[in-house]
Amino acid sequence: MTPVTVAAAGLDTGDTAWLLAATALVLLMTPGLALFYGGMVRTKSVLNMLMMSFVSIALVTVVWLVAGYSLVFGDDAFGGLLGNLEHLGLADIGPDALTGGVPTLLFTTFQLTFAIITAALISGAVADRTKFAAWLVFVPVWTLLVYAPVAHWVWGPGGWIKDSLGALDFAGGLVVEIASGSSGLALALVVGPRIGFRKDAMRPHNLPMVMLGAGLLWFGWLGFNGGSALAANGLAAASMLNTLVAGCTGLLGWLFVEQRRDGHPTTFGAASGAVAGLVAITPACGTVGILGGAAVGLAAGVVCSYAVAWKFRFGYDDSLDVVGVHFAGGIVGTLLIGLFATASMTGGAEGLFYGG
Repeated sequence: MTPVTVAAAGLDTGDTAWLLAATALVLLMTPGLALFYGGMVRTKSVLNMLMMSFVSIALVTVVWLVAGYSLVFGDDAFGGLLGNLEHLGLADIGPDALTGGVPTLLFTTFQLTFAIITAALISGAVADRTKFAAWLVFVPVWTLLVYAPVAHWVWGPGGWIKDSLGALDFAGGLVVEIASGSSGLALALVVGPRIGFRKDAMRPHNLPMVMLGAGLLWFGWLGFNGGSALAANGLAAASMLNTLVAGCTGLLGWLFVEQRRDGHPTTFGAASGAVAGLVAITPACGTVGILGGAAVGLAAGVVCSYAVAWKFRFGYDDSLDVVGVHFAGGIVGTLLIGLFATASMTGGAEGLFYGG
């Protein structure tokens, strides 16, 4: 995901066409998330849940264009913690500017869609009890104070996690999944539980809506991960296949646990398992082989099926399992890179199972 500016290389129309398509796919994930979350909440909260996702598109876009992009991808100004404001308002980026072989404005837009979905993900942790007006304030503040620094650490020039630790995060396990999951946990603790938490059954009101949302998320995730190669090449193809495979094995892993634990698999478990696999493969899709991708998805499906119950054990009300799926799944995928990474994918680094 780390950009390399090579203006002299010229525009690559193939790479540009692919990244244009991938950007549209990633943007589709936010409406998909709105449906996914909207089906999971109780009837009284559906419209508020839909609006929290949709308004995130507008809020994050404004913040990103004004200062967010510069804080993430501007030259490092604070010892690996944050970028400078050289790209404030994108005033210095014209249509002819290139990042690699694609227009910088396209790269900016692609990255914007990542910031949008990350903010929207957090809403699931406080569903059923968050005022819309409070969300309008939270999203811009969180994007500037949390997302921008974390993204700079991992992907920005001079970021301390990238440069000092050499961490591998191909498409956002740290930046998107762990950041949204941990933020969701913090927000759930601050806001407090719903009335009736641990007492009343709070079942999804519309499972077909959940399945439709999960399907759109899966579809968009192909662009999310495949587009992170920033080129139309074999790495993009491998990332897309890993994404498909991990979603499948995550689904099967979750259903296996349900069958053994509860005596029967569920529709909701199928949707949740697929998303768990997709979450876990996000950091690893461009670093592990296909069998490794299958293992990552399977592990996430199993682990996350148990992790969603943490909220009852520890007493935090994570309404729609943002912590159990995105935080736990992001950690699973990030850690398993250390086992399954292959030199053919990373260009050098290898996991423990491959001699690293």
